[in-house]
Amino acid sequence: MKNAETPVVKVVLYGAMSSLGSALMAEMLHRQHEVIAILDDLTALAPRPGLRTKTGDLFDAKRVKQSVAGSSVVVCLLGAPGLPFNSESVEKTLVPGPVEQVLAVDALIDGMQAAGIARLFLVGDFDVLDDPEAEDQLQLHAAEEIREALQSSPLRWTMVNAPWAVAGLGIEHFTHISSSLEPGLAETLERLNRVAVGIADELRLNLHVGEHVNFVAVTPR
Repeated sequence: MKNAETPVVKVVLYGAMSSLGSALMAEMLHRQHEVIAILDDLTALAPRPGLRTKTGDLFDAKRVKQSVAGSSVVVCLLGAPGLPFNSESVEKTLVPGPVEQVLAVDALIDGMQAAGIARLFLVGDFDVLDDPEAEDQLQLHAAEEIREALQSSPLRWTMVNAPWAVAGLGIEHFTHISSSLEPGLAETLERLNRVAVGIADELRLNLHVGEHVNFVAVTPR
């Protein structure tokens, strides 16, 4: 039960239909934050206390403004399946490629600025930034463009390396993380949960603004 004096944290989430999206929803709801998942299909998620769904278009700055208005923070998972977009200029694919990711971030920055929302967590394949000789030069170039766009903006941003994950994990998987749930899933659940907890902690403590970070699961001794 929320204390009446507890400030309401409203988290807008792009990428809720991914496994990391599920981990983030579970963690944010556990902390009694409000979560607004931006989706194409408003019935894709089962109703839960504290969880709302809204339609949107990640590639349209005006729609982004409408979707994020009144929120405290935006979390965008660039490599997630099911990201909402209806723009004619963008080919609708299962997962946006490097070029589409750059376009999405440009619209996200403009829309957030227009709505007066400053805090952004952007999760993507940014580990290539640490390897100038990376094989995927297109992804490297996209990551560099995204970083430059963020640095040129007034947003208070944090870039987060996307963790490896198996597909299809829902909120239920993260409610009670246990190695006995399903064989072979414990490591993935712990990894995704660590990233979700890390982002929630960064938001609470206001850390690593304007930085590129990687959350690494700590192995108990």
